[in-house]
Amino acid sequence: MDPDAVAKAFVEHYYRTFDTNRAALATLYQDGSMLTFEGDKILGAANIAAKLTSLPFQQCEHKIVTVDCQPSGPQGGMLVFVSGSIRTGPEDHPIKFSQAFHLIPTGQTFFVQNDMFRLNYG
Repeated sequence: MDPDAVAKAFVEHYYRTFDTNRAALATLYQDGSMLTFEGDKILGAANIAAKLTSLPFQQCEHKIVTVDCQPSGPQGGMLVFVSGSIRTGPEDHPIKFSQAFHLIPTGQTFFVQNDMFRLNYG
């Protein structure tokens, strides 16, 4: 398993799903997963999905600039750090963001144990 290829495939899937069907992101999390979104901590797949689907925009488009990854722990987990920009409407200016994921293997796939998101103003 090539960690860079796994990270790239995960990031493409995550942001494509976020941009087209945010509710479907719930399948990437488990009950013990945690999202920190702009400083707010949200625990559990259902609560994370509720937070993401309640964001105050209907459409968005992510543009990914960098994806970095490192192996994490003896179980084969991965840390993935993403930077890019998000545009929430055709007239809106893109806003830079950074996001970190801690992926844990489960069978032939991964789930998101930890997810931290921040907009980067300035």
